[in-house]
Amino acid sequence: MKTNIKITLFSVCSVLLIFSSCTKEPGCMDPNSMTYNSEAKKDDGSCVYAYDIAQGTWNINPDCEELSIPVIGTISLDDQLPESIEVQGAGDNSLFIDIDGTQVSGDIDNMGNITVNPQTVQIDPGLGFPLDVEIEGDGNVSLDNTGNMNLKYSFEIPVVGSYSVDCSVELSK
Repeated sequence: MKTNIKITLFSVCSVLLIFSSCTKEPGCMDPNSMTYNSEAKKDDGSCVYAYDIAQGTWNINPDCEELSIPVIGTISLDDQLPESIEVQGAGDNSLFIDIDGTQVSGDIDNMGNITVNPQTVQIDPGLGFPLDVEIEGDGNVSLDNTGNMNLKYSFEIPVVGSYSVDCSVELSK
């Protein structure tokens, strides 16, 4: 009788062990997603992609160095930047950032890291003539629809000299 109870108990435990090891933990199974779960055994549709988060309208809060230029005076890039920017996707993790009519391109990786490769754009800083400005930088976006950018603006004002300004920009949706 004791042998039958032991065999029955062993059989029940074996079946429970088999079924418990077969349970499938739901989650995002795509390693290209910011929400990838390496433990997931069943895709539950919860994948979120940095490329998708990056697109849309972002409110910006810039904190740029002030620039003191002889003859012209002090210029604050904080005052030159708009309150928001529009980010559009171009495929292959490429982004176009519209900063008040000026297009800047960048790339975003699967973890939300953004790179703005050096490129020259023309802006009108209110000096009475446009400037060719080289912009480069990096930053990131997060799952909570926030982010930051660190940008460097370099330009030359004829007869006055060459300048470089660093900007730290907080992003929020």
